[in-house]
Amino acid sequence: MNGKEILNRFGFTAAEEPVSIYPYSPVYRVKYGAKDVVVKRTQSRVKNVIAYTHMLKDKGVNVVTPVKLQADNPQKFEDTNYVVYRFIEGEKYSGKEKEIYEAGKMLGQIHSFSPPSNVYHLLEYDVYDFNQSEVEESMAAIIEHADKAGVAIDPRLKTKLLESVERQQEIYDAGLPHVATPHDYKANNLVLIPEPYLIDPDNAAWVPRIFDLALALLLFHNEHEEAPNRVFTIDEWELFLSGYGEYIVLTDHEKAYWKKAKQHVFLDEVMWLMAEYEEDWQNASQQKLFNSLIHVVIDSAGYKLI
Repeated sequence: MNGKEILNRFGFTAAEEPVSIYPYSPVYRVKYGAKDVVVKRTQSRVKNVIAYTHMLKDKGVNVVTPVKLQADNPQKFEDTNYVVYRFIEGEKYSGKEKEIYEAGKMLGQIHSFSPPSNVYHLLEYDVYDFNQSEVEESMAAIIEHADKAGVAIDPRLKTKLLESVERQQEIYDAGLPHVATPHDYKANNLVLIPEPYLIDPDNAAWVPRIFDLALALLLFHNEHEEAPNRVFTIDEWELFLSGYGEYIVLTDHEKAYWKKAKQHVFLDEVMWLMAEYEEDWQNASQQKLFNSLIHVVIDSAGYKLI
């Protein structure tokens, strides 16, 4: 089903095929009365996500929830769910200290409101089945993309990824505390008004808490034109954690598994990103981010949990 049909089903008039405002998935900005809304693809457990985000909103978290329309919202088209949210006006994140602190504080607030069990029946994190062949194939693709871009890949990256493959069962058995979380907490999913406002909660899941923190460390600046083209510096990471710590006290058990969690999340979330998109290696900004990520996974000792 094309974008025009989707908009029409929600009751919006679209004479021509709409253009997505996001390059990686369909996100259409349209007028609804005097206000702008966005129509976007969402996950399979959309009703569970909506129940969870309504809870966050009721608790005072700035997060989008579905707009009330004459038509049903959300709706399923063929095998894909779509939802309509209000378009949030505001400033983009640019890496200022206050923005980093407030972003960490918001994630801590979100984690603090998580129930102790998965009562919203969100998707449960279960990615512990990588194998050596997948690492070999991904590394071959990464090296090929990097070579074309004139970049040398540190061979220690492969060693770190293979270490993570061997540790999957250990980290699965570790009994790490889990939280309900948007699980895609990064700068391009926040609008500053001036406090952070979460505009994309659609990847909400039940995840080990330090995995969600590791994802923020590694990919908070990914796919964002205004953000620095690197991961957080160690000082910035400590600032992010100082905001997070306004709401959350991490356990000693989590701190003991932090290094392994960082490597596992790199294996799961970053390896495919580097291997899949050759064009990103030709983008100077994304290339610098990739180099920064490789450096961090090889030597991440300075990125501690406090």
